[in-house]
Amino acid sequence: MVVETTPDELHEKLADDERDVAIVDIRDPSSYTSGHIPGAENLPSSTLGPQIFEREWPDEVVVSCYVGKSSKRVASVLDQNVDADVSSLRGGFDGWNGDVERGSEGESDVGPSSPF
Repeated sequence: MVVETTPDELHEKLADDERDVAIVDIRDPSSYTSGHIPGAENLPSSTLGPQIFEREWPDEVVVSCYVGKSSKRVASVLDQNVDADVSSLRGGFDGWNGDVERGSEGESDVGPSSPF
């Protein structure tokens, strides 16, 4: 069974300088560019394979998708193939209640996740 991380727990993990946490956003690149959790890496599930599994991973990995369903499946695959504590973000990106970065990797336009 895949462990879930709540948005509040992810905020705590990211605020703790002692923790080495990666956020893997598995949504399609256009959705990622429209808005993602700051620091998240876009790795659509179609890119997962031996080359991804063999790279260096941090101690903790949180997988995010649209609403938290696909991320459970991908988190399970990662958990079986990498040496890290892997979890799925409960509610996915839709459940995220923090800042949002817009643009592709390397670009930054940080703002609140709510359009209101």
